Amino acid sequence: MAVQKTKPHTGDVGEFLAQLEDPRTRDEAHILVELMSGVSGKPPVLWGTMVGFGQYHYKYPTGHEGDAFLVGFAPRKSEFSIYLMGTYFPQETARREALLTKLGKHRMGKACLYVKRLSDIDLDVLRALAEISVRRLRDTYPEL
Repeated sequence: MAVQKTKPHTGDVGEFLAQLEDPRTRDEAHILVELMSGVSGKPPVLWGTMVGFGQYHYKYPTGHEGDAFLVGFAPRKSEFSIYLMGTYFPQETARREALLTKLGKHRMGKACLYVKRLSDIDLDVLRALAEISVRRLRDTYPEL
């Protein structure tokens, strides 16, 4: 069985964000920390180069299992990757799609939202998406 590479570690989130070159990206990363801390009720933790909030353990019918954060983001060079794994559940598809039409400028993968600038999106809609994701994951998997 494969070993999970991405795990929480003891790195300092503040130091990590302070090293971001673009001051606007740094400021927006702090906005995401505040939003996601509020939604999850958990402090930020580094998972490699991702900032995660909360933690749960998943196990699939195939036997694959691991740990992941409830909600999180990664400040990449050209955009933010915002992780909303709980919105990918089939039960959440209609709500996710309805909210995405109101979000603003973005692109969406399966469970990853890509945003160049927070000023391009409605933060209340992002908060609603994060709330759906956290609630669905907490209902489905045991939180650590």
